[in-house]
This record gives sequence, C-alpha cells and structure tokens, in this order.
Amino acid sequence: MEILGYMASAAIGLSLGLIGGGGSILTVPVLVYLFHLDPVLATAYSLFIVGTTSSVGAIQKMRNKAVNFKVFLLFGIPSLATVYLFRKIIVPLIPNIILKTDFITVTKGGLVLILFAVLMVFAAWAMLKREKVVEHDTPIKSSKLITQGLLVGVISGLLGAGGGFVIIPSLILFAKLDIKKAIGTSLLIIAVNSLIGFIGDLSHTAMDWKILLAVTALATVGIFVGNYFSGSIQSNKLKKGFGWFVLVMGAFIILKELFFN
Repeated sequence: MEILGYMASAAIGLSLGLIGGGGSILTVPVLVYLFHLDPVLATAYSLFIVGTTSSVGAIQKMRNKAVNFKVFLLFGIPSLATVYLFRKIIVPLIPNIILKTDFITVTKGGLVLILFAVLMVFAAWAMLKREKVVEHDTPIKSSKLITQGLLVGVISGLLGAGGGFVIIPSLILFAKLDIKKAIGTSLLIIAVNSLIGFIGDLSHTAMDWKILLAVTALATVGIFVGNYFSGSIQSNKLKKGFGWFVLVMGAFIILKELFFN
C-alpha cells in the first residue's frame, strides 16, 4: 500500500499547482489509508507536506506577480494566529476517547476522520457549484476577509487542511481578485498557515521524517508539473472533475468509519 501512497503523493502537489487548493483533501486520506498513520498524526504530517509544497508553488506565483500581498496580510495574519493556537494548545487537550457507551465509542482519531470527510463534502460542493461573476472595481471587504481568515485557521488547526476551497472563493468574492491572483495568494496563505501549524505540533508530536520527507518531495514534483500545465487546462472542467472525486472520497470515508470500521 505504501507504493500506492507514494504514487498518490504526487497528486497532492498536482492539485495545488493546477487549482491552488485541494492538496490536504488528498493528503490526510493518503496518509491514513495508504500509509496507515493515526488520523491525528496524519493531520500534523499534512500541515508540513502541504505547507512545504505550497511554498514552492507560491514562490513560482510570486515570480509571475500573481500574489496580492495586501490581501495576504488581511487574510493570513488572523488565520495563522488561529491555526497555531489550535495545534499548540487546543488539539493536544482533546482526549483520545471522546465518548464511550455500551453502543458506541467515539475516539479522537475517528472524530477527526468524520469531520474531515464532512469537510471534503463541503469542499466538493464549493468546487461543483456555479461561480458567480464578480465585478472587480468595488473595494476590498476587509472585515469579511478577516472573518474568513479566522475560519480557515480553525479548519487548518483542527483538521490539518489548508482550506484552499474556502480561501479561493473568499479572495474572489471579498478581495475582488481574478482567478490567477486568487490561486497565487491562496498558495502563499496555505503555505504560511500550514507551516506555522506544524511548528505548533513539534513540541508534542514525534515525526517519522523518512515518510514525511519522501511524500513531501513527491508532492513538490507534482506542484511543478501542475504549475506547468495550469495555463493550458480549463480550470472549470478541472475543478468539476476534482470536485466529483473529492465527493466520492468523502462519502467513502463517512461510510467506512461509521459502518465498516
């Protein structure tokens, strides 16, 4: 299964390079089901893998002047503060057994997987819905950007997800960015959020650096390939195809964890 895991690792970066998000949606299931990692540990690994891979993509986007730094600060600062708080303090406080009765036992890892699967379903919905046409001559809605930044921080901190499916629509609707700058800015936000969150994990989590660095290296190769082809593939068709894939994966995880675990 690890061979399949390493093959799937490149798809993590490919997704980030092509659509500016979706990397963590693939990362956690790959780590849990193909590398057999504990779900909570997988969220920590996901932060490093997605953060490092997104950094590579963000540098490429910055070279192409496809990053809006003002929007990055408005969105990123509240987001990274929240994600660090969650990874450093709140996640370690969650007990391993959350609920235990004669009929059901809810573990920390199981809850993370169920919440992650629900997140995948919402991510799929965000990718599949029809995008509204946005006028770009109206002012940036700073308060809404800050609120969305806090939301993404909670998602990243609790589930180890970059939150690109929330970030990109927010940047288009509230910051009035075109799709290319939204993707570039999203990658920078995801990179900073994820790596800050990972730093919060280091003091209380033991890492298997062999797996972590190998998956990260393959994902990095994937983002180079994704960036190369991003200009030649229609983003709408790509998002819809990926959205359906994420929807099926989310449904699979929910069914497996609830009924076949």
